[in-house]
Amino acid sequence: MLTDEMQALIRTFSAGAVATVNADGTPSVSPKATFVILDARTLAFGHIRSPGTVSNLRRNPAVEVCFTDIVRRRAVRVGGTAAVVRRGDADAALDAAFDAAWGLYRPHMGAYVTIAVTAAEMILSPAYDLGLSEDELRRTNLEKLNAL
Repeated sequence: MLTDEMQALIRTFSAGAVATVNADGTPSVSPKATFVILDARTLAFGHIRSPGTVSNLRRNPAVEVCFTDIVRRRAVRVGGTAAVVRRGDADAALDAAFDAAWGLYRPHMGAYVTIAVTAAEMILSPAYDLGLSEDELRRTNLEKLNAL
């Protein structure tokens, strides 16, 4: 489901915008920056200061996450079903994945949220349709970022 290209983007730009549904049916989007890839069909993030997101997912496990490479103007949109796993109930592999990637933050994680991926899509900027190359976009966007 998650191709090598998608996984590389997620590993490099591990902050994802997580979309859930509030109790009243309105959308909610919250950034989460502690993602790990468990396998080609499973992602997870740590629950740190995520009470609204976790509450929404316990009520309705439908979730979408968008990871954006702002330099190359590409994104990966992932859809799936989430499950909230208390740290004390996590299996050794899940715990180890977070320890390896986010060891310093792990004590602050009250739970892990796993996402069983049901859809994944690469999204490219319309700039590619205009004929701009990845190198041109990278150079232009790095110049903008470096000027900050």
